[in-house]
Amino acid sequence: MTANSAMVLSVLDLAGVRAGGTVAESFRNTLTLAQAAERWGYRRFWLAEHHNMAGIASAATAVLIGYVAGGTKTMRIGSGGIMLPNHAPLVIAEQFGTLETLYPGRIDLGLGRAAGSDQFTAQALGRGPGAGDRFPELVKELLHYLGPVKPGQRIQAVPGGGTNVPVWLLGSSTFSAHLAATMGLPFAFAGQFAPQMMLEAVGLYREYFQPSATWPEPYVMIGLPVLAADTDAQADHLATSARQRILRLIRGQPLFTPPPVASMDGLWTPAEQQTVEAHLGAAVIGGPATVARKLREFIRTTGANELILHTDCYQLADRLHSYEIVAGELLK
Repeated sequence: MTANSAMVLSVLDLAGVRAGGTVAESFRNTLTLAQAAERWGYRRFWLAEHHNMAGIASAATAVLIGYVAGGTKTMRIGSGGIMLPNHAPLVIAEQFGTLETLYPGRIDLGLGRAAGSDQFTAQALGRGPGAGDRFPELVKELLHYLGPVKPGQRIQAVPGGGTNVPVWLLGSSTFSAHLAATMGLPFAFAGQFAPQMMLEAVGLYREYFQPSATWPEPYVMIGLPVLAADTDAQADHLATSARQRILRLIRGQPLFTPPPVASMDGLWTPAEQQTVEAHLGAAVIGGPATVARKLREFIRTTGANELILHTDCYQLADRLHSYEIVAGELLK
């Protein structure tokens, strides 16, 4: 990004459920956030597939994408991502072909190869032990169904064929980075929860990128945990909700977003603190000037074409305020 170029920012949402809240409330909050993000100039709004996680309500990802797309007008809506080995590519082509037909030119299909769940839930989804190893061939099959329908093609996605829904590959390691490069697809790195291999994966993607008809040049989007508030101290206080939630994740507890606390002291062991801080290693937390400076530095360091921001707060008002602050600083 040059000094005069506009920053491209998007939103990643998990339809999180707050402690004491409901799934229905989380869905309403998701739509409220999407509508506000559209007004503030964010480019896209993505939802992620998770299963059997109390506190995360985006399991039926395509259904929720349709709900959000129907309540917005111009912003791109998509998946960040659909865990493709959990599904038959034909079904995903039909789902996203339907979405693209309903909301033409506004649907993205981000794909991951993890289960989005634990091993027992993966089994309940009908996912075999080596399902992730088939990811490259599943992506190719899906692209075939979304592409032009050929004469005599026996199996078609109806709707879906010929819609050419933009496909992205998502990852937290070099595997999907290399696959996206060789297939000429855009790549989104999951810095919001696994920043350790970020620079290596992004570098590898750019090094091995093979131009395609739809993507003549590499395109990198990076997920980031971001929390902005009126002051650095207030942002750090609100971020204790996200820290507690990740602590619950590593303890195998329900993931309802808890209210912020005055201090994390006594809530975690030193080893747990280290794990949580590693999980949030790329997090940008602070007041308006701090967040703007850190995001600009991050863009300069990574050369990312786009950032997709995930903000985890107990109160919807604080989450909205965070995204509004970032937009005011960087999307003017």
